[in-house]
Amino acid sequence: MQSPDYRISQSIIRSPDHPITRFQQTFVWVGGALFAGALAFCAYSYLVAWARPIGPALVPAGAMLRNLALFAVFAAHHSVFARDGVKTWLARVVPPNVRRSVYVWTASLLLIVVCAMWSPAGGDAFDVSGPRAFLHAAVQLAGIGLIASSVRAIDALELAGIRRPSGGGTLQIAGPYRFVRHPLYLGWLLAMFGAAHMTIARLTFAIVSSLYLVIAVPWEERSLAREFPGEYAAYARRVRWRVVPYVY
Repeated sequence: MQSPDYRISQSIIRSPDHPITRFQQTFVWVGGALFAGALAFCAYSYLVAWARPIGPALVPAGAMLRNLALFAVFAAHHSVFARDGVKTWLARVVPPNVRRSVYVWTASLLLIVVCAMWSPAGGDAFDVSGPRAFLHAAVQLAGIGLIASSVRAIDALELAGIRRPSGGGTLQIAGPYRFVRHPLYLGWLLAMFGAAHMTIARLTFAIVSSLYLVIAVPWEERSLAREFPGEYAAYARRVRWRVVPYVY
């Protein structure tokens, strides 16, 4: 299973062996724009579209199953792309310059579908006001800041599948990676669960997406350990906590 916390660079690289064509260059840049658009649409859905309670407090079973099925398709795509057989097939049919971008396109389109088709049914889980609401806002802002800091440490263009450092991938252990091994995930948890007004639609998405990230951690760490033998083990010993300090 692959996940959004990419520290193994698999993106485009210009090299004499694989010169990039104009079409490929357009493909990866449009894919990067789609990646940014998918994240923006996800943020809009969470902050705006799912902000209104719709119907009774309890979500109908059909709507809940539909939401779970939608996210399961999104999660399954990561597992499919991680299979050796799929990787071998992609290596045969997709040029190296756009292989990473194909993954970005697929993940971005699936995220848009999930958010567009997510059922907003359900009432309020809680709605906090007064001084406590400022505390919730501070938690969310801390999460957004942590995400931005983590992406800056990785390189946003690399994350979007547009480029990678010359010479191949490097293990990122600076910045927020000094405190937890997956700060992007911690930032996501803070941003999702920090909302002062939590509808059932928001809460369901927060729980399902966060569970997916937590489940993805061991898969990703096995990939990192294979890519950086010895180095990642030493890093894991130095930075003990995966996502949440003193918890996980």
